[in-house]
Amino acid sequence: MKNENKHTVLILGASGFLGNAIYKELCAYFRTFGTYRTAKREFEKNQHFFQYDVEEDDVVEIIEAVKPTIIVSALRGDFHAQVTAHKHISEYLQTNKNCKIIFISSANAFDAYSKFPSYELDKTFSNSIYGHFKIKVENMLLRLPKQQVVILRLPIVLGVQCPRIKEIQQHILEGTSVEIFPNVIMNVTTDSKITQQVHYIINRNKYGIFHLGSTDLVHHDEFIKDIVKLHTQKRVNYKHVFTTNEDRYLAVLPKYNLLPKHLQISSTQVLQELEKQHNS
Repeated sequence: MKNENKHTVLILGASGFLGNAIYKELCAYFRTFGTYRTAKREFEKNQHFFQYDVEEDDVVEIIEAVKPTIIVSALRGDFHAQVTAHKHISEYLQTNKNCKIIFISSANAFDAYSKFPSYELDKTFSNSIYGHFKIKVENMLLRLPKQQVVILRLPIVLGVQCPRIKEIQQHILEGTSVEIFPNVIMNVTTDSKITQQVHYIINRNKYGIFHLGSTDLVHHDEFIKDIVKLHTQKRVNYKHVFTTNEDRYLAVLPKYNLLPKHLQISSTQVLQELEKQHNS
């Protein structure tokens, strides 16, 4: 515990689905601060939370007030504003060598590739605006001293509070069609597993690129149907979306930066965890 208390953590985007899960995991172990964009009583009352709008506010003001040793970037919002914010963070890190950034990136950094899953050292290549944005920030951060940078590339992250699950629940409630992509092969994970992995990376002073998806791959359509079955036994309508006639991979698998077995997860364990959360 003594080793853990030495860190001060600032989570940018701590009011979002994943950022808030990370905050709840870390706040019992580290001096942990977070930012929120939209005023909510729970955040306004918490003295460890700062209101921050990425499009209007200067992130460095918050960083200088908190003086973190770890910055976790789980920001959402305007991509151009986020790039500017990460540029300012990079400049701060250049003069503050005792501070490290953990940047939450995405499998979309590889969405222009379709024939294979992607590994940590593969060249990033994207066709999407979202993927381009993630690559731009990654490349900016990778120019910093390597010990100061952690990049977490994530697949779909699921949890009882996640937007995707809520969307599926809404479709079930309204009797509207759930979108599925039969040709997409992907991997998955949960918010609770990501929070454990982030905690471990901080505690063990790890750095570099981590692919934090499940150790196995699933078809999007089959996996979404399995999730739907957790929520209803009724017949559900599906809208099949074909982006290509062949199987397309959008998966981030680890090869070089492997975490211990207890911090890895399979797609079956993801479903088991979702079922447990749903029933509790």
